[in-house]
Amino acid sequence: MGQKKFLVCIDSDGCAIDTMDAKHKLCFAPLMVEKWHMEAHRAEAEEIWNHISLYSMDRGINRFKGLEMTLKECVKRGFLQEDLTDFSSWLRETDVFSNGSLEKRAGREKSPILEKVLDWSITSNQAIAALPLSQAFDGVKETLAFMSGQAELAVVSSANREAVEAEWNRHGLLPFVKEVMAQDSGSKAACIARLMKEGGFDGDHVLMIGDAPGDQKAAERNGALFFPSIIRRETESWKRLREEGFDRFVAGTYRGAYADGLAEEFLEALR
Repeated sequence: MGQKKFLVCIDSDGCAIDTMDAKHKLCFAPLMVEKWHMEAHRAEAEEIWNHISLYSMDRGINRFKGLEMTLKECVKRGFLQEDLTDFSSWLRETDVFSNGSLEKRAGREKSPILEKVLDWSITSNQAIAALPLSQAFDGVKETLAFMSGQAELAVVSSANREAVEAEWNRHGLLPFVKEVMAQDSGSKAACIARLMKEGGFDGDHVLMIGDAPGDQKAAERNGALFFPSIIRRETESWKRLREEGFDRFVAGTYRGAYADGLAEEFLEALR
């Protein structure tokens, strides 16, 4: 990182790039139904997935954690029979929720459920790569350009690195950021902590921009500030950040009533 006084971390999917709905509704959920042979209960299974990953307080959850939650609910409702023990054990014990980490564990244990999850994840990546080109939300590029004058910018995403870098490059956003930290870099909280340590930033000089409660929690764990990209109000959110939020952040008047008000709006949209 450079020598600027402030650090801004930006989530990618559903925050800067309009990819969340397509990835979940056209890739993750349908492929889950296919791999676990739940075609007879497709609507219900996909509704469970979409509620967890898009429209609840778990929005933005890592794909593997979201899959575990969804499959457990399908088992609970009685239309899926699957032993998730090995999968749940890997989730508890791994430090990195990535295909590479899962592949090592699956190869070592020869576990059918781990091999199935890996196949689903790889196939999902292929389906995502074949989607029509995504778009950045209106105002993202202008806001990044504006903030980069006073702050170091870094992407902090739980998505696949290759997809994140390709999308940010295609939309001309990469020149504004100093570093891209993705699925293979560890949890968002760990990524923020590393950036803070390496750059010597204190919490009041670090802002995490995200669209999910997990982004908010990652910021809070590091004593950093959080700016929400509110679901279905993304363009408005980026305009608000550019016109008032970032100035308050730099001026030291962000924490407190202003931040609390934003957080209340953000969580209300997910309830």
